[in-house]
Amino acid sequence: MTETPALKATEFWEARYRDGGRLWSGRPNSLLVREASGLEPGSALELGCGEGADAVWLASRGWQVTGVDISHTALERAALHATEAGVSDRTVWERHVLGESFPQGSFDLVNAQYLQSPIALDQQRILRQAADAVAPGGTLLIVMHAGWPSWQSQPPFEAQFPTLQSVLDELALPKTAWSVETLEVVRRASLSPDGEKGFRDDNVWRMRRGEA
Repeated sequence: MTETPALKATEFWEARYRDGGRLWSGRPNSLLVREASGLEPGSALELGCGEGADAVWLASRGWQVTGVDISHTALERAALHATEAGVSDRTVWERHVLGESFPQGSFDLVNAQYLQSPIALDQQRILRQAADAVAPGGTLLIVMHAGWPSWQSQPPFEAQFPTLQSVLDELALPKTAWSVETLEVVRRASLSPDGEKGFRDDNVWRMRRGEA
């Protein structure tokens, strides 16, 4: 059987979660907290939810959250996190290989935090589907790394990092229907595995869809 990019990505991420312990801190991403704290809770779609920290944080603030990931193991951990946090009734977990399948419905918030993979998926298609899933009056929030950390002298693999403008161009959202509320490069502290201090730049896009 010929390996497709989607199959390779599935195998990569499932192995990464399955063959080790918890990958992430369990805390929500700081830029999600910054950008979403002032939003009125409603329905939310969390793309690439991993072990569920962002989805659980949203659910704890009153959102009804659908969390999506490529890895069965990640989703099992996310569901356990939600149960332990007492928000299992406000979370639903779905496995999707984004770019090939996508959740049904529309959402008041579609959140895509660091939807970047060493095994490439169709990022442009995924982000366009994410925009299509935003309900009238809803928000699309995207956060991506803008480059390697300052201490990363030899990148472990080749990667293309999107710019603020390149994602806007790829989405091609009509200005009559969308407004850009955040378009920013954010520099944050970053420690190497050996404890070397440095920084990493992240790109942030927050866009609101107009009311129908």
